[in-house]
Amino acid sequence: MKKRENLDGADVNWGKHTVIFLQFACWEHEGRVIKTMKSMLLFLILLGVVSGRRSQLLQGLPATSTVEENSAAGVAVCDFNVTLSPLASEGVAVLPTIVNSNPLTEAFDIVSKGGLEFRVITTGNPVLDYETMPKSFDLQIFVEDTTGRTDLNILTIHVTDKNEHPVFRGNMAIQTVMIYVLEGAPPERIYRVDAADPENAKLKYSLVPATAPFSISESGAIFSTKEFDYEKDPHSYFLNITVTDPDGLNSTRTVNINIININDERPYFTTKQRIYRIPEEQSPGTSVANMTARDPDDGDSPSRLFYSIQSSDRRFSINSATGELQVAVRMDRDALPLRLHPNISLVVRAEDSPGSGHAGEMEITIVVEDVNDNPPECNPSAFRKEANENTAPGTFHVDLRNYCKDIDADPSNNQFIFTGLSGFGSNNFALESTGRLVMTGTIDLENPANPGVEVYTLTVRVQDIAHPNYSNIIYIYIRIKPVNEFFPVFRNLSYVFSVSEITKVGSSIGRVHATDKDWPPSVITYSIVAGAGTRDYTNIFWISPTKGDVRILARLDYETTQKHIFTVQASDQQKSTTASVTVNVLEVNDEEPVCSPNFFSLQIPVDLAVGTNVNGFRIECQDRDSDPRSFRYFINEGNENSHFTFSPSAGSNTSRLILTSRFDYEIGLDTKWIYSLRVHITDDNLVSARDKTTHLTKTGTVTLSIRVIPNPTTVTTTTPGVTVVTRRENLYSPSAWYVPFVVTLGALLLLGLLGHLGLLLLTRLRSCCPPAGKAHSTSLINAPEKKKPKKEVTVTMTKLNTIFDGEARDPVTGRVYEFNTRSGARRWKRSNEPPQPGLAMQEMSSATENSGQGVDGAEAPSKKEPSEKRKELTAATKPAAKPSAGQ
Repeated sequence: MKKRENLDGADVNWGKHTVIFLQFACWEHEGRVIKTMKSMLLFLILLGVVSGRRSQLLQGLPATSTVEENSAAGVAVCDFNVTLSPLASEGVAVLPTIVNSNPLTEAFDIVSKGGLEFRVITTGNPVLDYETMPKSFDLQIFVEDTTGRTDLNILTIHVTDKNEHPVFRGNMAIQTVMIYVLEGAPPERIYRVDAADPENAKLKYSLVPATAPFSISESGAIFSTKEFDYEKDPHSYFLNITVTDPDGLNSTRTVNINIININDERPYFTTKQRIYRIPEEQSPGTSVANMTARDPDDGDSPSRLFYSIQSSDRRFSINSATGELQVAVRMDRDALPLRLHPNISLVVRAEDSPGSGHAGEMEITIVVEDVNDNPPECNPSAFRKEANENTAPGTFHVDLRNYCKDIDADPSNNQFIFTGLSGFGSNNFALESTGRLVMTGTIDLENPANPGVEVYTLTVRVQDIAHPNYSNIIYIYIRIKPVNEFFPVFRNLSYVFSVSEITKVGSSIGRVHATDKDWPPSVITYSIVAGAGTRDYTNIFWISPTKGDVRILARLDYETTQKHIFTVQASDQQKSTTASVTVNVLEVNDEEPVCSPNFFSLQIPVDLAVGTNVNGFRIECQDRDSDPRSFRYFINEGNENSHFTFSPSAGSNTSRLILTSRFDYEIGLDTKWIYSLRVHITDDNLVSARDKTTHLTKTGTVTLSIRVIPNPTTVTTTTPGVTVVTRRENLYSPSAWYVPFVVTLGALLLLGLLGHLGLLLLTRLRSCCPPAGKAHSTSLINAPEKKKPKKEVTVTMTKLNTIFDGEARDPVTGRVYEFNTRSGARRWKRSNEPPQPGLAMQEMSSATENSGQGVDGAEAPSKKEPSEKRKELTAATKPAAKPSAGQ
């Protein structure tokens, strides 16, 4: 027994005892308790999964599989594996088990394939039936290893439909049906076959032998086609009834039809022959048969009988005295109804006295035989077919027999063969005698030996087998369709182009070329499918779709990228191939030396010693594509009398400004006191003299302003002043996107704070120093208390709130009413009341509210000037003062 601790720490018994208990329950109540057992087992397993440790032990599940209906026992449905945890050394404690299924079924089981491999199979009990059982089952599969780890997964099985044979129902399903037909009964329905298809498909009925005088309808009803005579016809017929579904599956049962004899005393025919054969197209009067009969009542004496044909068929006549049967009209076997019913049944009657007495009848069958009098014909007489090139030999193209026929009714006369295959390209085809045209050779349009003909014209002769061998000609046109069977092939698997970095944008740097062996030639389209981009450009290369020319779309830079690799594709709209293109960027001296500082101002005394580094000035240069030793320094402009030079003049990326000769202003050799030197720095120091004519040289420029200070005469200091000009430039970095955002936000907050402080200050000033108009109105309202503006303002606000500044008409009564736009108060308009000063009172009310709100009123300051406000308030207060005084 195995134990497992539950969530509360208690021991729960699992294993053999539980299984034995369930087995006992099944043995005692096998029919009723099986469902209870499965429910308990499922509950225990689920409890173990919840309280235990759930792991992925079932590999390959969950999954979905299919199984065909009517599958026998042992058919494999799904395979899966069990993966044990590293601690499960003893293997599986509970083998994979189907603990539940939805819907409930016992049609599936799990067997071991060996080791930890298992298979879900069918049990065959019950047999799966797509039409009557559920079409899908969900199996819950449980497994547990020795460490207590469990897994529970679902396998979904879909039952697929299978076409089944039709089945007979009723008596025909269990035995051979016996049917009895009275002799002399007219043609009628004698039985109805009851059959059904499991798939509810429409069934087709047929019976054999076809020559039996019976037929079967589409609904399964069996009809007799003649009146039976016991003395002349077979006494019993065995018909094989076959019922077939649309897919060709069929079932067959046998029906035994017995003819019941009627005993009477009538003349009987002594002629034994009942079937007569005559060729078609016989002339009227041709003898068919001599009918003789005897009357039993006559004994041995000759019988005097009168013969007649009882049927209404006028194609034959009979001599009433001799019984000779003759042809009455010419008959065509190939036309209806003889084509379908060549057997003509005639009932010959022999009477012992005309119009009365007993009579005997004999049914004879006259078979009108066919004569080969028509050639085979084909519809259509010309066929147009298509075949792909490289079609495998033996491929069937057309069956001429399906389109040709001989209207001769008899099979011996309507058989024909196909011969005489001829025409251009006929050597690539073979014609069977049955009319099947097959390809014998391979037609390859790309083969140089192929003449390039895309349409072959073949002729075939269709000919009767029977004499006189009538025939016709058939024409067959076969068009060979080209097939795209070859991939485009690049001339090279990879292309390498070397391009100077100063190549102009739009220039062609090379061409790729691909060929296609297909015929006719396919149009090849070129494109770039991978690569060809950089960090800054999505595509820096472009390829001509039709010619394969590769061009550059952006400037190349050796210092950034020395090599570009991308993939080009050649496509013929169906097949494509790729090639690698490598573009090596050739370095070119296209970067100018950049020196720091590039502009500087200096001041030197006039008596500065020769060889002195001027103010300690030094420039430092850099070039992205040149060596530091490649710089040369020379003063291009402004160095009159060559007072200045740079040292070193070449071979270093740093150089100092040196005074090379003294200034001489006394004798007039030097006249300028300010020198503007333009210094050129070139990067061709390491280039040989022979290569300088072809080498591209780049030049950097530095500008120096040097002021020469004369000997001091009025200035006490002798130390020359030095002015240093520093040039700074702010550059925006894309990574510092937050800087403008923070600056803008701070500015908005500052503006808001300043505005708020301003409103507070304005409110404070208005409360301390009221306008002149308001003070005047206060004195009118309450003269003794002139120094209390707050009280007077409150009175004014109360009065202004009752002002009705709008008018409208009531839609029901039609009367005009007034309303206050702020409070919504309404009243009926009085006819003798003067109109309200709406605009003035609104402005006054607004000003009064703003003054009464204190600090909050600063949020909506008035846009008018203070002088205008005072005027409006004064005008609005005057009419409101009278009611206040009256109060």
